[in-house]
Amino acid sequence: MQSEKGGEATISIDEPKTDAKEKGIAPVPATAPAPAPVVASKKAAQQPRGGWRKGLAIFDFVLRLCAITASLAATAVMATTQETLPFFTQFFQFQAQYNDLPTLTYFVVANAIASGYLVLSLPFSIVCIIRPQSPGPRLLLIVFDTVVTTLTISAASAAADTVYLAHNGNSSANWNAICQQFNDFCHQTSIAVVASFIASLIFAILIILSAFALKRN
Repeated sequence: MQSEKGGEATISIDEPKTDAKEKGIAPVPATAPAPAPVVASKKAAQQPRGGWRKGLAIFDFVLRLCAITASLAATAVMATTQETLPFFTQFFQFQAQYNDLPTLTYFVVANAIASGYLVLSLPFSIVCIIRPQSPGPRLLLIVFDTVVTTLTISAASAAADTVYLAHNGNSSANWNAICQQFNDFCHQTSIAVVASFIASLIFAILIILSAFALKRN
């Protein structure tokens, strides 16, 4: 561009304006974008809780195997309890069996029912391991566990009273202790009663674990 001022000619060159995009320079935003919030997925949030319940279900399965062993031992020992004294007469033979006493017979039946129930409950316990979040099998187990626990405790308590009388007798009722003569009989019945109480204790622990798992749901 040419102009005249005071008799002198001046020449000025206007540089063409170039856009920032043509120079390859990215425009700087006025404000930097805020970082996207980190949102944990529901599945990831529930994974630790599910793993905790799975461990509890595995422990429940192991306890049921222990309870099966205890209840079967109580049933087998009591059902095979029999002792015959070496001395007898022509008309009398001194013999002691579990089915001579109704409480011991009830003990054998109750522990046999508990053993059968525990075997049938194992598949439901496995379902609780596979699907720890499902409350249905756990609720079913806690209901039947409570019923069988009541049955087992009542049978063990009744048998314990009979075994106590066999060991110590009752002078007020004029009942004599028989364990001095039938030593093996009393020893086996005592072992069976202890095994049944152990099974009852395991049942109580199973009920507590199931209630805790349902509460955590």
